[in-house]
Amino acid sequence: MTSAQPTNTIEDYLQTIYSLQTEGETVISARLARWMRVTQATAGATVHRMERDGLVEIDDKKVIRLTRRGLALAENVARRHRLSERFLVDILGLGWAEAHEEAHRFEHGVSPRVEERLFDILNGPKTCPHGSPIPGTGAKLDPNLVRMNSLREGDTATVRFISEELEEDIDLMRYLERGNVKPGQEITVRELVPSTGVVVIETNAQSVSLGLAVAAKIRVLPSRQPAKAAAGA
Repeated sequence: MTSAQPTNTIEDYLQTIYSLQTEGETVISARLARWMRVTQATAGATVHRMERDGLVEIDDKKVIRLTRRGLALAENVARRHRLSERFLVDILGLGWAEAHEEAHRFEHGVSPRVEERLFDILNGPKTCPHGSPIPGTGAKLDPNLVRMNSLREGDTATVRFISEELEEDIDLMRYLERGNVKPGQEITVRELVPSTGVVVIETNAQSVSLGLAVAAKIRVLPSRQPAKAAAGA
């Protein structure tokens, strides 16, 4: 096991594994490769180096989990990344869709002193602009959130969280930004067509079509029905 500072690439892998774990996904090399947009062979080789360095463990079913040391490093990377996104959006006025990609460049140069100042300047944010909890703040994903693809026609809900996996696709993020499919936005399901894999939602009087695979990566808080309606009155 080495105590050297992880490379930028290893930090990116740590953050990705951390995000998958905190989103409740099982981490295997194939899923990691898809998220990182590399070949499975490349992902597998990197993960084995991380195992050698005591950052991850791999069980008999090839499931990858962060070790205690790996988790501590991953939380630090995720905190810097999500604070960087907040700074780029809230202070510099960078577009919501571009924040994730730019934060990858920005985060690696953030020292502990700068990280502390960012947190203070931003007034102690709990989440990144896309709804991911910032480690060290006590924030967690709300267990009451559901995946958008689980809603039915006519349901209303408020967007709370965009998976970091979707953030890797900047064209998709720009599409979501144009459609205002962002945390805090109320949406209504207008059409759900499982046979074609499409859900059509309405935001601010505009229709937005999403693949069900994308909708599954967006978590929402369903609106509560009025008491009379819930009672069947």
